[in-house]
Amino acid sequence: MTDAANARWLVVCLCAQWCGTCSQYQPVFDALAKAWPGMDFVWLDVEDEEEALGELDITTFPTVLLGRGSDALFLGPVLPQAGVLQRMLERFSQGDAPALPGGDEAHALLHRTLAIVQARSAQA
Repeated sequence: MTDAANARWLVVCLCAQWCGTCSQYQPVFDALAKAWPGMDFVWLDVEDEEEALGELDITTFPTVLLGRGSDALFLGPVLPQAGVLQRMLERFSQGDAPALPGGDEAHALLHRTLAIVQARSAQA
């Protein structure tokens, strides 16, 4: 577990370029990123970043990964509406939901995604 007071939040939307729902959801996701400046929001195309998924098969879009520090808190599909993710972020940021058990696919995906985020930052 990470030090909760200093751990950075990561909100990852797993989508695909060909997905019409994802295209419609991206502006909603971007608006939430502006509304939550203390969290890092990442749009991850599952086909462009296949290595991040490992053996995980995302079949429902959008799928969201929420993590804080090295702890995965949520991984699953969400309704493509601003209010759904907004309420989820409020709930988790207030500590109303536990981290997922260790050793699962969500934790592995979180660590691979963090590596991608660091690589993107280094290139910028």
